[in-house]
Amino acid sequence: MFYTAFDVNIHHFHLTEGIDKGKNKRMFWEMKEQLLTGGVLSLLAGLCTGLGAALALFLKKTDTRALTYALGASAGVMVYISFMELMPAAQEMLGEQVGNKWIVLGAFFGGMLVASLIDHLVPEDENPHEVLSLNELSSLSQCTTAECRQKVKQRVRRSAMLFAIAIGVHNFPEGMATVAAAFDNTGIAASVALAVAIHNIPEGITVAVPLLYGTGSRRKAFLIGTLTGLAEPLGALVCMLILLPFLSTTMLAILFAIVAGIMVFISFDELLPMAERWGHHHLSIYGVVTGMLIMGLVL
Repeated sequence: MFYTAFDVNIHHFHLTEGIDKGKNKRMFWEMKEQLLTGGVLSLLAGLCTGLGAALALFLKKTDTRALTYALGASAGVMVYISFMELMPAAQEMLGEQVGNKWIVLGAFFGGMLVASLIDHLVPEDENPHEVLSLNELSSLSQCTTAECRQKVKQRVRRSAMLFAIAIGVHNFPEGMATVAAAFDNTGIAASVALAVAIHNIPEGITVAVPLLYGTGSRRKAFLIGTLTGLAEPLGALVCMLILLPFLSTTMLAILFAIVAGIMVFISFDELLPMAERWGHHHLSIYGVVTGMLIMGLVL
């Protein structure tokens, strides 16, 4: 059920003998439409970071319980899609031979390795799961002297900027995951984009709050928060430019397994730890279950 026009390599669209030229042209345009859909979905998901930043700047009080639940739900969606949709799709494309199972498994853990390497590019103190909590920011503001306030602002400003960069780095493979899913199935791509969009809103909040406190500028906090999300359409564009010339059934299967590995790693390394940071453990788990249930009913 996951096969599409991509079963024919793009390089052969105008070269393969015995295939009607009109059919080739139709396949090519179908592919362009799917890629455009994946790019648009990635852009919309990325812009949700800006939405979160805007909410942080204009809401008097941030509901950490809702953010915790949303992050958990996003993780549940990602994990469910990975194990119930992407991995079976990859195996179905390659076939049930023993060697192919090892290829899918290797690609899955290879995706985890890619996400882990990206994670190690970011200093430990500024990783998303190490972000300052809202309570900590509040306690830091209780300085009694101007010198103390200035030092705290400098510390928060530096941490906030590095954290924004960290979020941008982590968002890059999410954009790749969205457009990669669109190569074969726009329905799965929409589900991936939805999961990314849901967790980008609280990510935007966690970027904007310390930036606002550290810089004192709503404009800077909003712009930087929005820019971190634009790493996702950038990742989608890079994915299209690099993978398009090599597109084939085998490449799609490997790509699906890699995306599954990336999404599972992001869920357990970034989303759930960030949710736990706000102290609502059971809400995050309820969110995970809800996200899985919704995907099970929709897909």
